[in-house]
Amino acid sequence: MDFDKDVDARGLNCPLPILRAKKALNDMTSGQVLRIVATDPGSVKDFEAFARQTGNPLLSQSAERTEYTFFLKKK
Repeated sequence: MDFDKDVDARGLNCPLPILRAKKALNDMTSGQVLRIVATDPGSVKDFEAFARQTGNPLLSQSAERTEYTFFLKKK
């Protein structure tokens, strides 16, 4: 999937991946896509909740071994 901005949140625990994503989204324009890569297993539920609460659609999420990748679209 194509994306406009990338956040590497590997090695960071909750709530830092969400905070980094929120900061990145603030610098983006509507319709742009943000990719986040995290290693915190709790980030799966965190990003689902973050997308619901902020209205930024979670386009995709995947897990490969200990890495989780999320694609959020700026509302």
